[in-house]
Amino acid sequence: MRVFLAGVMQASLHGKGIVDQGYRNAIGDALMAKWPDMDVVDPLILHPNSVEYDDEVARETLFALIVLATTCDLVIAYVPQASMGTALEMNAAYQAGIPVIAISPLRENWVIRAVSNRVFPNLEAFMAFLSAMDHPHDLIDRAQR
Repeated sequence: MRVFLAGVMQASLHGKGIVDQGYRNAIGDALMAKWPDMDVVDPLILHPNSVEYDDEVARETLFALIVLATTCDLVIAYVPQASMGTALEMNAAYQAGIPVIAISPLRENWVIRAVSNRVFPNLEAFMAFLSAMDHPHDLIDRAQR
């Protein structure tokens, strides 16, 4: 099973900084600990220096990642604050019929509500959900309920 790990990177920061990316390790490590054969697609691992990309490479990378999200079995999106890139990935997955699990306190946000199959308010709630899963496909089955 292939899971795309979407999530906030630059948020509303000015300049080339990124917000704390510890959530990527937390989610990815938890998935891999439970199911070592799972393919976790992490854009930060694929593009660790993306904030340094020029406009052309940034554009190509953004749209390639959106397409990549649609080739996965599930998208898990960490959205503690608004994230334009994450919203694009989530929407593309939704449009392609790929289940989307959002980890976000923004439950009333229209984008989160419209394109997510399940919304967890924080990482702890998602991790509790994950710990109850026996098989990786349970993530998809329970996400779609």
